[in-house]
Amino acid sequence: MKKQFPAFAALALITACATRPPVPDDAAGDAFVIERDLAGAHVARGEFKSITGVHRTFTAQLTGTWDGQTFTLVEDFVYDDGEKDKKTWKLQRVAPGEYTGTREDVVGTARGYQDGRAFRLEYDVVLPSENGKGRKVRFRDVLANDGSGNVLNTATVGWFGFRVGSVSLVMEPAEQDAE
Repeated sequence: MKKQFPAFAALALITACATRPPVPDDAAGDAFVIERDLAGAHVARGEFKSITGVHRTFTAQLTGTWDGQTFTLVEDFVYDDGEKDKKTWKLQRVAPGEYTGTREDVVGTARGYQDGRAFRLEYDVVLPSENGKGRKVRFRDVLANDGSGNVLNTATVGWFGFRVGSVSLVMEPAEQDAE
């Protein structure tokens, strides 16, 4: 038994670190439906934190469209240090409540699915590193409504089963220009 304990403890630690993020405590209202709740223009404000001490805040202008089969979400990011980035999600509905997706930096195919009131999106990305090779990490996002028209998005970032970062943001419908 003593020889098995370290292996069991290590497995328990890895499993705990690699779990999916919970639905945010302040989630409320209807189930999140990506093609309904992210359609149109939104403004997102959020932050990325890593265990290495990296902390970056950002604002993103989001534009979502649904053509009956594919949801396209264009994300225009501006980070607190002035860096800009643009990403485009293409999520195809493959079954009720299930999606596969691509984005410029996603390795392979993302998987999205309805999970009760939340929508989950899991995908791998190669993050830049100092040696220029990059590091492949796994993002596990959960999106939910907050009951007042905003979308809450939290994500864990994992590397070999260990949680190495997190992302949290709030997406608000963009104000329409008065005509």
